[in-house]
This record gives sequence, C-alpha cells and structure tokens, in this order.
Amino acid sequence: MRYRIRHTTEYVYADPVDLASHMLHLTPRPLPGQRVLSAEVLVWPTPGRMTSGPDHFGNHVTWVFLDQSHQRFDATVEAEVEVDFASPPPADATPPWEDVVAAARRGGPGAWQAAEFSFDSPMAPADASAGLYVRQSFPPGRPVLQGLLELNARMRRDFAFRPGVTTVYTPVARVLLQRAGVCQDFTHVMISGLRALGLPARYVSGYLRTRPPPGQAPRRGADQSHAWVGAWLGPDHGWVDLDPTNDLVVRDEHVVLAWGRDYGDISPVRGVILGGGRHSVSVGVDLDAVA
Repeated sequence: MRYRIRHTTEYVYADPVDLASHMLHLTPRPLPGQRVLSAEVLVWPTPGRMTSGPDHFGNHVTWVFLDQSHQRFDATVEAEVEVDFASPPPADATPPWEDVVAAARRGGPGAWQAAEFSFDSPMAPADASAGLYVRQSFPPGRPVLQGLLELNARMRRDFAFRPGVTTVYTPVARVLLQRAGVCQDFTHVMISGLRALGLPARYVSGYLRTRPPPGQAPRRGADQSHAWVGAWLGPDHGWVDLDPTNDLVVRDEHVVLAWGRDYGDISPVRGVILGGGRHSVSVGVDLDAVA
C-alpha cells in the first residue's frame, strides 16, 4: 500500500520568541516492509541552521535553530511511503514467553538491542498494576505471540477511546483505573505491563490509515499521529508491531515514523524557546492512499 502524508504542527505565541531550538521526529523511517519514496521537512520561519541525522534508536531527526524573532512556528513533513510489513510467524511457533525474558537478560546476538526496552522509562515504568493486568494473558509456558495477541484484543475490549480524559503526562496507573484514554495511553499501559513481566516492548509512533478496507469498522485514533507497541518475540523471530487501540497486527495500514522507550523519546516536535509566553498548538494530519 502506498500513502501520501502531510503532517503540520503550528505553534502560535502570545509574545515574540527571540531564540528557539527544536528537535523534530517527522521523517518516516526506512524499514524492511516500509520504503520511503520521498520525504521533505518544511519549517517556518526560515531557520538559521537546520541539520539532520540519526538519534540513539536510529530514527531520523531534524534539528532546527531559529535566531530571528517570531510569533508563529510551523513544522510540516510531506512524504510518500510504500508499506507492506511481513506477517508474523504462527503464534504457536513462537517460544514460551519465559524463554524470551531469559534471552533478553542473557544478551548476545539479536538480544542486546532488545534488552534496553525491558527496563523502566519515565512514561512507561514496569508498573505493578499493569503487570497484573497483562499477566492474565501469559500463563506459564504460553507461546509469547499467543499471549500478545490475546492481550491486544483484551485491551481493545477493556479500554474506551475517549479523547480529552488524559494528557501527555497521565500516569499508567491512572489510565488503568479509568479504563479510558487515547492511543498513547493504551500503548504505555501495554508496554508497562510487558516490562513488568520482563518482556522487551517499545513505543512506536506513526500514522494510521484513515479509511479502513470496505466492510471493516472505523479505526480509532486516525486523522492524527498514532501510537502502538513493538514487542520482541526472541532472537529467532525479532519484533512484531501490535495496535491495542484497534486490535490490529501492523501490516499495511500503519506508517512508522520512529520508535523509542516511550512517547518522551520520540515526540514529533520538542524544543526550547526564549520568550513566547502563552501559546497554542494545532496539528493536522492527512494520510491518503495512492492508487
């Protein structure tokens, strides 16, 4: 599936901003199963300096420095991407989840990069209450992907998609109590619970197809940035991406921007400004299938 993407973020400030430095995670990531045909990041006002390169996780980052006074900042990415991620292995062919935990702890080829995603992070700690919720899907000896698929489906049933009841900073324990939130919240809950069991899990940001295939239910969290979970199946099978907001295995309806330990590692726009005062922010995302 080929998609054309336009993602615009606009900040409007009450007072002039004299200096600003921003870090942008806006460029789709080239991957097996995802081919980036074109991508351009556009910024206003014209930056004094603009560079790009990889971050710690291998994501493409654009760094922007603005040295002219401004009361509006726009960051836009325009891209065209082709996606067709491979299907995961048969669930019963994956190892018991305890073996995946042990492999991450041992390290070695195929495991050392996954191991860092089994530890706490600020927004996705190995929360005990999340661990209790997740453990229901992982009885002793269960193949890891069987447990992950059941968990993905349970979260879709148990949590209500309700914008406005959480913020970027709502803790995992609070989301579990209210059983409502948005894709970012559900992703953090699932990651936290998996980490509580010792299973490596990472936060993936990107976009979700706006219109589902004919006859399927509307997707929750479309028309905006989306988030889902990358879960490690062990050194033989690698990673699988799961969308608990919609109970989907990621195949051809998602576009990957970046991944990290949690949202804080890969927020689309973050930075430091001098001045500005109060501000407002608006975000617009268009993801259109290209015939």
